[in-house]
Amino acid sequence: MSTPAHDAPLSEAPLSADPLSRERSHLVASRSALRAMREDVESLDIADVTANWVNAAVLEKQIEDRIKALADLSETPLFFGRLDYLHAPGAEQAEGGEAERFYVGRRHVHDTDGDPMVVDWRAPVSQPFYRASKKDPQDISLRRRFGYTGGDLTAYEDEHLSDPAEAAVTSKLLQQEIERPRVGPMRDIVATIQPEQDEIVRAGLSGSVCVQGGPGTGKTAVGLHRVAYLLYAHRERLARTGTLVIGPNRSFLHYIEQVLPALGELAVRQATVDDLVAHVEVRGADEAAAAVVKGDARMAEVLRRALYSHVAMPAEGIVVVRGSRRWRVPVYELEEIVRELLARDIRYGAAREALPQRIAHAVLVQMERAGEAPDDRVQNTVARNAAVKAAVKAVWPQVDPAKLVLRLLSDADFLAEHAEGVLDADEQKAVLWVRPARSVKSAKWSPADTVLIDEATDLVERTHSLGHVVLDEAQDLSPMQYRAVGRRCTTGSATVLGDLAQGTTPWATRSWSEALSHLGKGEAVVEELTAGFRVPTDVIAYASRLLPHIAPGLTPVASIRENPGFFEIRAADAGTAGALAACRELLEREGSVGLIAADARVPELAAALEAAGIGHVGPGEETTPAIRLTLVPASLAKGLEYDYVVLDEPHAVVDGEPDERTGLRRLYVALTRAVSGLVVTHATGLPPQLG
Repeated sequence: MSTPAHDAPLSEAPLSADPLSRERSHLVASRSALRAMREDVESLDIADVTANWVNAAVLEKQIEDRIKALADLSETPLFFGRLDYLHAPGAEQAEGGEAERFYVGRRHVHDTDGDPMVVDWRAPVSQPFYRASKKDPQDISLRRRFGYTGGDLTAYEDEHLSDPAEAAVTSKLLQQEIERPRVGPMRDIVATIQPEQDEIVRAGLSGSVCVQGGPGTGKTAVGLHRVAYLLYAHRERLARTGTLVIGPNRSFLHYIEQVLPALGELAVRQATVDDLVAHVEVRGADEAAAAVVKGDARMAEVLRRALYSHVAMPAEGIVVVRGSRRWRVPVYELEEIVRELLARDIRYGAAREALPQRIAHAVLVQMERAGEAPDDRVQNTVARNAAVKAAVKAVWPQVDPAKLVLRLLSDADFLAEHAEGVLDADEQKAVLWVRPARSVKSAKWSPADTVLIDEATDLVERTHSLGHVVLDEAQDLSPMQYRAVGRRCTTGSATVLGDLAQGTTPWATRSWSEALSHLGKGEAVVEELTAGFRVPTDVIAYASRLLPHIAPGLTPVASIRENPGFFEIRAADAGTAGALAACRELLEREGSVGLIAADARVPELAAALEAAGIGHVGPGEETTPAIRLTLVPASLAKGLEYDYVVLDEPHAVVDGEPDERTGLRRLYVALTRAVSGLVVTHATGLPPQLG
């Protein structure tokens, strides 16, 4: 079924040689065509086609982005597969119909005549590469996969899908690509997308999707490839509305940041939830009890009550003087206007802006009854009248969101008034500051406080909505954080990615239906990925012993890897010697190594590594061929991945959390970061839940 690798240089492969040589020749020609496409863009002269400097700047930026998108990455295969159709796609599949062949790659490449040499993996014609099977060949006679060493094409493997005599077998090249060691940031999985993953990737833009996936199931990669697909299928719409990828921390975002550019997508913003709600500087932290209450969705009602408590019914009417005429708006009419605006449930700021116009309209009605013919200019003038402005200030004053939250957290009486029937006395006490701050600038705001400010800001003025948002590691968000993300896609859609078993915050998500409700996407389809492509069989089986204690009822991940992986548990003497010895041993193998430990043990391990002359970096820092070891605090391990992992003192990881369940979830995360092998070292014994 497969052809072994050949070591002949590409330039030596004659056109009439064996199939591998012909495919190498097509690769050379395709790279040449891509280079010509790039040179065509670089040679564009826009001097005579721009009306002004603004147009010129915009066009120059578009050209610059296009040049970047056409970059030929020497270590990245330009195409990874080939499809031989029985008939031309889209044509009637009549007997004798013309067959067509397509090379599937990361981006479209065409020759000087405009004929495709490589088709984009997102194009409809490429879909059978991921979906076709012996049972459903989808008009494909041959699916060919290519194997590469660096950027050189070294092997191929064929599946004759329309040949009933050929049995279906597991692709060796696909398995090798999935299990291939890596150094550095996350790479794309475009060559290895599985049918169940492809269905999620190609789901429509109008609907939201939630993906529950255990370790190694590829949920993060699926989310990123979904963004790339949506940008391909809905380019103009998303160019207007924008896209956003939200990750749990900066280390995680640095780890995934090269995936989309490798697929030619450069315009996707990446941020953490903290970045989205950064209205004030964070200089403090909450106790767990306070953070849980502040993150509760009930706080939205407390904030709404507190905000609208500033609206006061008018105490007297208004007299507007224009020339020699005086126009009176009686108090009862003002009350009707205010009540109508409150009943409409529009944003506080929008209602405040509408109030003077409503008052001015009431004056214009009187003018028309008196025989005058006022127009919009007169209404705007009346709305700016000093008496009207004074009335608006008294009835519907401006409110600063940060000052509103400051008062709620500082003033026990103000909080009690607006939390009555929502928060009990203990919950109110938990969120009140022991030492009230004097001002917004001097306050030691916590991350949970900034989310409250964001909620209050949205109550005053609507948050801008994007076309699509991807939310990764969502299981750790509080209900109020879900609301903050949901505000960014009220008119768009979302892809939510997470694993309930990996929730390690006191407010971790209990169910996806509840989370999606807070996000404002209750109609989202929940998909579950249970096939493990990255974590070795022995490792995931060992980690799954924790599932009954941390997420009962959740389907364990079933590793589909043929390589069971390297897995060993080693009792060690107290100290760091055991972990360091394991690191030295694993560094002799190919690939990246992660040393994961309880946060409290990281300084001791860092000092020991330095004393032993073992180079290492921290999470989010770039590894190199010379320095392949990353020292990872357990609190930052989520979402990261290493070829080999040394897990230091599992009991310390559990003990480092405020409660046992959270500690066991943190341990589950740490145990499942390895792609090829795991060594567990311990001197204090293992948690009993591991058996």
